[in-house]
Amino acid sequence: MRNIIIICIVGLILFPTATGAQDSEYKDTPYFSGMPGFTIYDAEDIEFDGYNFFNGKDCTRVEGKKLKRTYALKEEAQKSSVIQISRNYANAVRDMGGAVIFEGAPQDAECADNNGLQMMVGKVVKDGNEMWVEVVSLAGDDYYLTIVLKESMKQDVTASDMFKALNQEGHIALYINFDTGKSAIKPESKPIIEQIVQMMKENPALAVRVEGHTDNVGSREANKKLSDERAKSVLTAIAAQGIDVKRLTSAGYGQDKPIADNNTEEGRTKNRRVELVKE
Repeated sequence: MRNIIIICIVGLILFPTATGAQDSEYKDTPYFSGMPGFTIYDAEDIEFDGYNFFNGKDCTRVEGKKLKRTYALKEEAQKSSVIQISRNYANAVRDMGGAVIFEGAPQDAECADNNGLQMMVGKVVKDGNEMWVEVVSLAGDDYYLTIVLKESMKQDVTASDMFKALNQEGHIALYINFDTGKSAIKPESKPIIEQIVQMMKENPALAVRVEGHTDNVGSREANKKLSDERAKSVLTAIAAQGIDVKRLTSAGYGQDKPIADNNTEEGRTKNRRVELVKE
């Protein structure tokens, strides 16, 4: 299969802030502020980066906009325990409607940057966007706050790219975004539909099968049903723009035809796809 061009678009999540106090040259993140009695002595905002979050067994790699703050205890301020710092942020995550993924001091998490230190890892999902957060306490004097805002993936592929891939490989994987657990196509994926339509109009003899595929999260029966509904949704969207439905068929295969390892987040992302197959 030919390589396809991927670009990412940042979708910021407007979560409420939690906790609070700072008086340094740096600013808190928009999502969490520092513990009372602490000041920020280092800050880093990177537009796109990856970070390994420990999930209790191994690490989940999350890519997107990364925000990191290092907090230090002010002189003469009352010291906080490592558990106090961890629990403060754990409660803030829960108050946002999120979940604590891990809390403790892992000893064998070689994939994690802060193996052996007290940490809290949480995830907040809002409007389909994900925010991952890690708080690492250093004996109650300093602590690190790392946030990654997971980015939505948008595929930049032209009608000519699709047609070439279909002729060379017989199929092409497309990453069309849907509402979670549903078959409604998200607005950011409409340009991909438009390119499919353009390809079909430029090549009137072309007929394709739209295939839906999922990762292995959930039951096999539910994934089969969801993939079938998503494939039909794409077919309907193509036909709605003037393509004869006789040139289109659809099928859903659920989790039965993975192209990557379902044991990793990256692999599951690749498996959640729609394929066009030349008929």
